[in-house]
Amino acid sequence: MKILVTGARGMLAHDLIPILREEHEVIAPAKEDLDITKRASIYEVVKKTLPDLIVNCAAYTQVDKAEEEREKAFLVNGIGVQNLALVSQDRGIPLCHISTDYVFDGTKAAAYTPFDNTNPINAYGESKLAGEKYIEWITNKFYIVRTSWLYGRAGNNFVSTILKLAKERQELEVVEDQKGSPTSTLSLSRGINELIDSGAFGIYHFTDDTDGGISWYDFAKEIVRLSGCKTGVVPTTSDRFPRPAKRPSNSVLDISLFSAVTGFSPVQWKEALKECLDQASP
Repeated sequence: MKILVTGARGMLAHDLIPILREEHEVIAPAKEDLDITKRASIYEVVKKTLPDLIVNCAAYTQVDKAEEEREKAFLVNGIGVQNLALVSQDRGIPLCHISTDYVFDGTKAAAYTPFDNTNPINAYGESKLAGEKYIEWITNKFYIVRTSWLYGRAGNNFVSTILKLAKERQELEVVEDQKGSPTSTLSLSRGINELIDSGAFGIYHFTDDTDGGISWYDFAKEIVRLSGCKTGVVPTTSDRFPRPAKRPSNSVLDISLFSAVTGFSPVQWKEALKECLDQASP
């Protein structure tokens, strides 16, 4: 299968492209050659390359900045995805799109399933939900994969931030009142590969296995432990660190449907983190 990947220089694409290339032909243009906010740009690349599938890794991901750059977030995460859906429908090409746990408000006590009602509480989540809706409204051959707390070897993320701070400080305060599931880009890339091979279109949730979720504090403690740093990690509450964008207090995603459909189960989160850190080490 010939697969067109957007956002080729991003954190997820860094690991996704090599994994897809093990089984498929991958076209991964730079943003200068493929800008999803310009429909003509997508048409031009699609007509030239004739892909069998499009995987959208392009996204505006600055959660706090989206509160002041709302139009920019919606341009990429909303209109850009609308453009992809229109081209996909017009050319008869399935679309695989990566979405987020932030489409939920975090008030549910249990893990969110793909069938739960969405209700984002920040501009970033609203922009990502807009992209989902455009796909659902425009085309019927799609995979929407919601994930959470994504980290990887490329780009800035929670893991890289904690590693940096652990080298600079003797103690770190990390919030304990927000619950979710970390996801390694390696894990998600493998999951996407399995999903597109299944041909089972729909909306799915995929994260590493946390058996019901962990806190940012739990995550930070394990990052520091695996790094070998002696930095102390102490729990605190989110009201100690007010941020422009509200975060859902519970963003644990139920991944059982993904496993049932594909037969692929994500690894335990500590195992995924160790693999990421081991591969990132010189």
